[in-house]
Amino acid sequence: MTPITGLDLSGFTEREPGVWTDEAGLVLSVHFFPLVPDLPAPLHEFERLRTALAAGVGGHGGNLIEAVPGTLHGVPALRQLIKMPLPGRPHGQAFIGSWTVPKAGCGTVLKVQAAEGGTTGLREAMVLDRVGPENYFRPHPYAAGGQFGGLPSHVADDEQWDAQFPDHPLTRVRAALHRITPTVTFDERFRQLPPFGGPAQPPHPGPAPAAPPRRGWFRRGTGR
Repeated sequence: MTPITGLDLSGFTEREPGVWTDEAGLVLSVHFFPLVPDLPAPLHEFERLRTALAAGVGGHGGNLIEAVPGTLHGVPALRQLIKMPLPGRPHGQAFIGSWTVPKAGCGTVLKVQAAEGGTTGLREAMVLDRVGPENYFRPHPYAAGGQFGGLPSHVADDEQWDAQFPDHPLTRVRAALHRITPTVTFDERFRQLPPFGGPAQPPHPGPAPAAPPRRGWFRRGTGR
């Protein structure tokens, strides 16, 4: 169950509750967490937030390609695009695009992901050949001229190359996220919940806050 009440699922087939795939292997999923979101900083401290997120992704071997503030159905949210190495394989990457919608005591995530198949690195090799090695790799945009470890930052991940590689998983993830974003609607009860103010604080004496409603929110297969 999530507070999402509308979502364009054109081209997707439901595989299990809250998870859909398309014919090309793109995976769309929605999630609800009845806990204080684990974001390292509030949305209004965005530079600190994205720097900490990028360091965390790099520490797990991946790379935060971008983190952008925005809104879903008028609710403040965070859009991320991440690449991770495929586990158990010497080559290949998975690409994950997501919207995180944090509230004070809960959060919702919409996620789109796809992985490279048999042929890997073609986009990177062709872009490297076009721009040259001296213009290919670059410092991580959120690391103040440095890197965070994990997968490297380079220009082949830029959106400007998507049109030339329409079947690449990064292109498909980014395009699906762009298409779906304006179709998302939320239950009004979720929209009115208090905003996320930052990471959870150590527990203190006193009554626990009431948990937000968890049932009856998501209507699967609806359009906007």
